[in-house]
Amino acid sequence: MASNTGKDAHNHAGQLVIHPLDPIFDENSRVLVLGTIPSPKSREVRFYYGNPQNRFWRVMAALWEEGVPGTNDARRDLCLRHHVALWDVLQRCTIAGASDASIRDPVPNDVGRILSAAPITHVFCTGGTATRLYQRLIEPVCGVPCTGLPSTSPANARMRLDDLVAAYEPLRRAADGE
Repeated sequence: MASNTGKDAHNHAGQLVIHPLDPIFDENSRVLVLGTIPSPKSREVRFYYGNPQNRFWRVMAALWEEGVPGTNDARRDLCLRHHVALWDVLQRCTIAGASDASIRDPVPNDVGRILSAAPITHVFCTGGTATRLYQRLIEPVCGVPCTGLPSTSPANARMRLDDLVAAYEPLRRAADGE
């Protein structure tokens, strides 16, 4: 059995994850921000970018010079007040933990439901995998190109918070209608 345990440690098959969160948007949303799929921590806390090490909410707060929202309701409020819709590219996939590199069998979300309900002018994807999956699976269907932004994940340690805030400035400008 010991060799089986070792074999399991190298098994990167992952698990089927079905997206458990509703999108955040309203009829005033101007930008749509898409991650890949909620991480295990995000699924646990039932909200987007739920890992406390993820810098997404610090970036969003800095863009509008606000305090970092500490609750799911405050995070939802920040998005809606600033015309930001939030969801993910994938409706389901097989993934090992939070490793986007391990994604297999991706099935996209139907972003058309947001695009038809809100005056979205820009779509932004957080991270390279979300951007590539959007371009491959969603853009050909909806016809709306996306702008790729750097990942705010702790795995993207090479970017400092100030660099991320600067990289996300186009999102703020689009959300503010500039």
